[in-house]
Amino acid sequence: MKNPLRGMRGIVRGAGLLALLAVAAPAAQAQAPQDGSIQLAREYERKGEHEKAAYLFGRLRTDEQTAPNVLPDYLAALQGLRRTKDAEKLVKRAMKQRPQDQTLGVTLGLVAADAGDSTAAAKQWERVVQLLSSEQVVPVAASFQQANLLAWTTRTYLRGRQLAGNETEYAPQLIGLYTQQGQTDKVLVETLRLVRDDEQQLPFVRNMLQNNLQDEAAFATLEKELLTQVQRNPDRAVYSELLLWLQVQRRDFTGALVQAKALDRRGHTQGRRVLEVAEIARRNKDYESAIGGFEYITREYVGQPFYALARQRLVQTREDQVRNTYPVNQTQLRGLLKEYEQVLTDLGRTPETAPVLRSMAALLAFQLGEQAPAMKLLEEVIALPRVSIDVVDQAKIDLADIYLLRAEPWEATLLYSQVEKSHKDTPLGYDAKLRNARLSYFAGDFKLAKSHLDILKQATTREIANDAMQLSLLITDNTAQDTAGVALRDYAAVEQLVFQNKLPEAMRGLDGLLVKYPGHALQDEAWYLKAQLLRRTSDYTGALTTLERITTNPKYDVLSDDALFLAASIQQENLQEREKAQQLYQQLITKYPGSIYVAEARKRFRQLRGDAL
Repeated sequence: MKNPLRGMRGIVRGAGLLALLAVAAPAAQAQAPQDGSIQLAREYERKGEHEKAAYLFGRLRTDEQTAPNVLPDYLAALQGLRRTKDAEKLVKRAMKQRPQDQTLGVTLGLVAADAGDSTAAAKQWERVVQLLSSEQVVPVAASFQQANLLAWTTRTYLRGRQLAGNETEYAPQLIGLYTQQGQTDKVLVETLRLVRDDEQQLPFVRNMLQNNLQDEAAFATLEKELLTQVQRNPDRAVYSELLLWLQVQRRDFTGALVQAKALDRRGHTQGRRVLEVAEIARRNKDYESAIGGFEYITREYVGQPFYALARQRLVQTREDQVRNTYPVNQTQLRGLLKEYEQVLTDLGRTPETAPVLRSMAALLAFQLGEQAPAMKLLEEVIALPRVSIDVVDQAKIDLADIYLLRAEPWEATLLYSQVEKSHKDTPLGYDAKLRNARLSYFAGDFKLAKSHLDILKQATTREIANDAMQLSLLITDNTAQDTAGVALRDYAAVEQLVFQNKLPEAMRGLDGLLVKYPGHALQDEAWYLKAQLLRRTSDYTGALTTLERITTNPKYDVLSDDALFLAASIQQENLQEREKAQQLYQQLITKYPGSIYVAEARKRFRQLRGDAL
């Protein structure tokens, strides 16, 4: 055998001589474990100096060489030197000393695999799995997984399940492994078996699916299997629960409402589940599904606890739909006003119907231009007996918005500040602070606006935090070089005109800004806002042409996904050009896979393609 001392010449020549002599001294063999020698050997192994490391490890006592904190490094050194036989002897010696540690059997197989003997390795691992004890299932599986031997990890857990006599044992681990290996069919089997035998596992299963099933095809397969299980087992609510959750994740609110109705009937929950799904659909702007859900409650649960709320939500959703369908139909808005009045006639003017009064006020002020009666309605809400402080302060925010609409910023900021103080560190207080920041932004006081926004970045609600972040970035990006923010002041003035629903004036302001500041960093924002205004005024061709200025220019990449989605929406909703819309949605999905619009774009693409959702 090659003399290990030859590899130590560099140390002998230098200052390491004393350390080497101390290691090699005969007296050291009789001493307790020498931590210094072990540490030095590990350092050599870390640097890839296997021969020096192996020599030092070899000078340790036999029991020290196989200790759990020494064995891995010594083994690595031997393998680095291709001393396979010595490596095998070392592991086998450890196995004799610690027979209860079955992970060493995995290690022995790894030695054979490292030497290129895959047959011997497989034979050894098969022995480990067959001789596995219940106590060693998790550590052995962990050893296989650490070596990236997923198939053997899976076999270990399956053997553990066999030993436990429980077909759902180790289900979480197996779901994760099957997902890693792309075995979607097995993921589904494990998932459905788990909830079938224990409905209490439903929250866990949802979490596992949320984290592990990212592929659209996998979700589609799961949905198909769940639909089958729902039909085969109509008495098992757990399948409907899981299918409802899945359809909400995929934004298939029409399908989700079907399951919610079934769960309401089965659980005698008086329409609560349908109300929840309809409200989620409304927030996601699926107005047709939301309206269908609210109508169902008002039809099937008259006089029940959720009837009054459904009546309110139904009219509010219809208003959302009208306001977001361009051009906005004024006749329909007047009709909605009558529907609100009918709700108040039927249900009375009470603290519970205060949201109806607020909706009427917003409709009058911002859509119909009737600010005085709107303010009167909000003052009525504030004066209602027994009304909660939350409702009062929501009405104050609405009233402040109308003051801003009337170009009375001092009155507006006074009301916003009142709500900030009375609802400190709550979502409503953060909302008021965001509106105060926007007011400062409109006024061109960017420093004050940013001081508000920096606090709001940590807000408890994601929506407020995101809005604050976007406005803060807009200010930062456009005052970095132009510290006075001259162009940004002009842009903020245009945004205030939009807020006040003065669209012709806003359009002229944008055109002037684009001419006045060619090539400015604000240009993409200005083009995007102009496209939105053109859509609102029914100039769809102009809107699409404007959006192309963004999507065809690489320097506007930040807003390209927004522009693509808006262009696709115009093609689909306003021009009924289904094929063109489908192409644009596909382009968005492919080019910007991380975009916030991808989920909705994928849903719309599938609808346009004719998929059965």
